[in-house]
Amino acid sequence: MLDFKYIRAELDLVRKGASDKGFDVDLDRLIELDDQRKVLLTEQEQLRHDQKNAGKEIATLDGDAKQLAISRMAEVSDRIKSLGEDLRTVVSELDSIHACVPMPAAAEVPVGADESGNIELRVVGSPPEFDFEPKDHVELGQDLDIVDFARASKLAGSQTYILKGDGALLELAVLRFALDHVVSKGFTPMIVPTMVKYEPLFGTAYFPGGEEQTYEIPRDDLYLAGTSEVPVTAFHSGEMLEEDQLPLRYCGWSTCYRREAGAAGKDTRGLYRIHQFNKVEQVIIGKSSIEESIQHHEFIRDNAEEILQAMEIPYRVVDVCTGDLGMGQVRKFDIEAWMPSRGWGETHSASRFYDYQARRMDLRYRGNDGKVHYCHTLNNTAIATPRVLIAILENHQRADGTVRIPEVLVPYMGGKTELTSANAAGAR
Repeated sequence: MLDFKYIRAELDLVRKGASDKGFDVDLDRLIELDDQRKVLLTEQEQLRHDQKNAGKEIATLDGDAKQLAISRMAEVSDRIKSLGEDLRTVVSELDSIHACVPMPAAAEVPVGADESGNIELRVVGSPPEFDFEPKDHVELGQDLDIVDFARASKLAGSQTYILKGDGALLELAVLRFALDHVVSKGFTPMIVPTMVKYEPLFGTAYFPGGEEQTYEIPRDDLYLAGTSEVPVTAFHSGEMLEEDQLPLRYCGWSTCYRREAGAAGKDTRGLYRIHQFNKVEQVIIGKSSIEESIQHHEFIRDNAEEILQAMEIPYRVVDVCTGDLGMGQVRKFDIEAWMPSRGWGETHSASRFYDYQARRMDLRYRGNDGKVHYCHTLNNTAIATPRVLIAILENHQRADGTVRIPEVLVPYMGGKTELTSANAAGAR
């Protein structure tokens, strides 16, 4: 969240930032409530000071003077209690508004109302040109007997799937390759909880606002995380780190869950928009330095690009506009893989937040100069499956119905170089 001093000093910028992102926040009411909070706190503290001094004075009094002083202190005590109730009411509304004030986007972010305002920065690789009628991933997966949608629906409802045989092995190969790649870049691997409390979701700015897309477990007061960004970024919440520890680089491997409320149309066909998936997420916790955060942002984006390049998947990098940014994001790059059956499909999102998340989760570090600062946080997908399997299957398909396995994945597939119906696993 934003520092109150920053909001007051840059009120017009914060107001414009909220408008550009499409957030309706009553900043005037926020300032009014903060003023009320200060007035109430000042009076409360003064009365407590008076109460403390009066206690010493009363001990020296006798008779009517003592009773009068005691009576006055009873009134003071009642006033302190009343102020406390007023203060709780003011702070509750203040915190509610404050939690929804978005981080203004960086000046270089394109202004736009929605994803139509995103700007293509570059295209890497060329979409394949087929001399045969290509199949989509649903047809390929069913012909190769590596995915089952019907039985998954029987077990878990719509927008679900079961990968089996080489399909399951291919997903694990993709995940393991991506994990090994980012570990080689200095990231510490983590396998984290997929059920989390409210606090990590608030700290990473998914709550409030993302409740509709989140599965809740009311009986245990827990939620299913939609990304390992949540537990990994919150890993050090409430802690005081030391400057020499930073930057911390983590990569979280987890199953992720999203309700995908409101999803419809072609996005719900096959593996593109589903309720459960697996992901390796890059997270960096760094120093309070805009320059370093920008460098980290480019670093994690490059890592993701290298993974797609290694799997020979054409992709493009998109500069996400203001209206398509989340509440805490300063800037975001989407990477969209080429999927012949649908065109460009998002597979990665690289985001930087500066200290927005860190303030919400009280994540700080002590500088070498002894001063305390809030950390900067960033995250980016290393790989998310099974969506990326769409790109692998469709781009590397052959006329005879087989699919070439990218060379970098062959060692993870036990030396297997192609997917064929001959090695399909199990009965249909």
